[in-house]
Amino acid sequence: MEDCSVDWSIWQGEMPATLMFVVRDGEVLLIEKLRGIGQGKINGPGGKIDPGETPLQCVIRECQEELHITPLNPVKMGELWFAMSDIPDIHCHVFVATEFEGTPTATDEAIPVWTKISDIPWEKMWEDDAHWLPQMLEGRKFLGKFLFEGERIQWRDIQLDDAGVGGWMI
Repeated sequence: MEDCSVDWSIWQGEMPATLMFVVRDGEVLLIEKLRGIGQGKINGPGGKIDPGETPLQCVIRECQEELHITPLNPVKMGELWFAMSDIPDIHCHVFVATEFEGTPTATDEAIPVWTKISDIPWEKMWEDDAHWLPQMLEGRKFLGKFLFEGERIQWRDIQLDDAGVGGWMI
């Protein structure tokens, strides 16, 4: 993996975003994304943070819009910093929840896919997911920094914060 050309000390994502992973009974609620960035990939529900909206408000709204569910008591588990070659850089806040209201329902944005954690389809997901999602699903908080060229990782750095007390965590 080549050296990183990004100065992360001054980096700021142009696009603030969120992701949500609802976990229960050894399964995680994923989506097949039907439009926008990542169309055709498997991911967690989420999306762009609107002006004046907090990451928590956004992730709840996105779950309601994409799947018709409301996650209950979401916990922020980490952040993803994506320096991208062909789309705006993304600063993503990642949440997990174990309970929700509503029934996961397909919309014009996403198709819900309950998946056994042991059967997560990594080959259909963004390449970075395999580097942080397993640790997050084990309860570990994280900060992941990725440099992408197209859809391929050129550089990565992942910090795990098992105690949840790192300076970069809420």
